[in-house]
Amino acid sequence: MLGFEEDRRTILERIAPLTAEQAELLDSLGRVLAEDVIAPRDLPSFDNSAMDGYAVRAAHCASAQDFQAFAGNLEPDGATSYRQKASRARKKGKTMKLGRSIRPCIFLLAIVLLSSAVFAQVVISVNFGPPALPVYEQPLCPGDGFIWTPGYWAWDTDAGSYYWVPGTWVEAPEVGYLWTPPWWGWEGGFYVFHPGWWGPHVGFYGGINYGYGYFGNGYWGGRWQEGHFFYNREVTNINVVNVRNVYNEHVTIVNNSRVAFNGGSGGIQARPMPQEEQWARERRIGPLPAQTQHIEAARSNPELRASVNRGKPPIAATERPGNFRGTVVPARAAGGEYRPEEHEMRPGAAATPTRPPAPTHAKDIPPYQKLTPPSTGDAKLDRQYQKEQQKLQSQQQKEIQQLQKQQEKEHAQLARQNAGQERQQQLEQQHQQQTQQLVQRHTEQRQQIMTRQSAPKEERH
Repeated sequence: MLGFEEDRRTILERIAPLTAEQAELLDSLGRVLAEDVIAPRDLPSFDNSAMDGYAVRAAHCASAQDFQAFAGNLEPDGATSYRQKASRARKKGKTMKLGRSIRPCIFLLAIVLLSSAVFAQVVISVNFGPPALPVYEQPLCPGDGFIWTPGYWAWDTDAGSYYWVPGTWVEAPEVGYLWTPPWWGWEGGFYVFHPGWWGPHVGFYGGINYGYGYFGNGYWGGRWQEGHFFYNREVTNINVVNVRNVYNEHVTIVNNSRVAFNGGSGGIQARPMPQEEQWARERRIGPLPAQTQHIEAARSNPELRASVNRGKPPIAATERPGNFRGTVVPARAAGGEYRPEEHEMRPGAAATPTRPPAPTHAKDIPPYQKLTPPSTGDAKLDRQYQKEQQKLQSQQQKEIQQLQKQQEKEHAQLARQNAGQERQQQLEQQHQQQTQQLVQRHTEQRQQIMTRQSAPKEERH
């Protein structure tokens, strides 16, 4: 059996220095950066070692003479800041390249970070709730295939304020896909934000009445039929000259509240139905690029902050995402009395990024993000890779369902046996271990396929 030094020497002998090159973001997965990537905006806005990282001393690394020290925001005495080196190199007009010995370590770190990104998401929580939903008219649907995405209050950490994201019409990413709106829910003493998503069904969105088809559960503004989207004229603003696929269906609205959050004092008291929980585990897609740009445009507009408009945004809805100068609709009225003491930042109030807890059971595993579509420049190869991705996603979903069925069966058996608390705890620990092992294996599988598909042509096998 070879020792560490001999293994390491063998690996380094087979590594050739690489030259820097420009590459598209999607083609960069699994590759090593030649220089620092500096975000224009700090997230989170405060120092957090779990995200920013710790500085390390070269002397603390194995075979220190072959390694450069690198650091995040914390730089103890004697450490060399990698950020500072990159900054000096840019001032001199040079490209910052990594030494060959550091490459394997950085690559492994990238795998860990990318693997975590597949499942984890930053959750924003605030200790005071959003204002009521404003009253506004829905703009005309611009054409076939557009789905209404209602407006909502989002949180801006930098401004310390809620801001209004105007409702808008968005083209569905796929035939048959519908939008589940984002929502705020009272959880563990904070108001937690749940992002929206696209999927075959409309999931739980807090029981909140966003209007225009989103009356607390499901979507009553239209439906997919034979590959086309048909609009319900009873609740949707449609011009039959532009849109011919229409029908009329009366909808009885039970919840007329304009409250913008679920749970807690004064919130909507609704819980997801089993069917909605199941739909949340289906294949789904997050906000589209057009929606992300729309959100960012709203965040950068001071007039849309609740602290400025007092719950009555001047742009409540738009005809298309991000178009704040075209056909826009102002709010007719605030949804309720705006109280600064309830809806604005107070001493000690903060948006707190947290990590969701690790799933304990298979049913708790959040839906996996859709794998990045292949883009090799070879249409035939892209189709092959897409089939591989679909096969992997289908297999992983099947494995989750199988484990969930097994765990539920074991729970039922334990209940019939009237097992004691110790045995129940043992089973819970066993289920947690099974679940985390499955997630880890799925993470590795997804990383492997993305790394292989994004590799240069001569390295694919």
